[in-house]
Amino acid sequence: MSIPLIAGLGPQELIIIAVVLVLLFGAKKLPELARGSGQALRIFKAETKALGEDDDKKTPEQRDIDARNEAKPYQAPPQNPTVNPNDQGEPERRTDTPG
Repeated sequence: MSIPLIAGLGPQELIIIAVVLVLLFGAKKLPELARGSGQALRIFKAETKALGEDDDKKTPEQRDIDARNEAKPYQAPPQNPTVNPNDQGEPERRTDTPG
């Protein structure tokens, strides 16, 4: 009889992981952690599903704006003129007079 592997882990590894979890969190905290994780997963699934449904609820004006934004060609930002490396915003120093 062979036991199916979960993520490549055998039964011995799963038992070791379970023992470590009980030692780290305690037997009383594990159900609370599992409940919280399950609740977070349900909320994530609901929000992901709602994102797909939002596209169906858009007004015609919103669809027009989205279509215009997608149709606009990409415009590269304007190129900066070549900057003089000595021009750092500091006043120029005169070298012809003794200082």
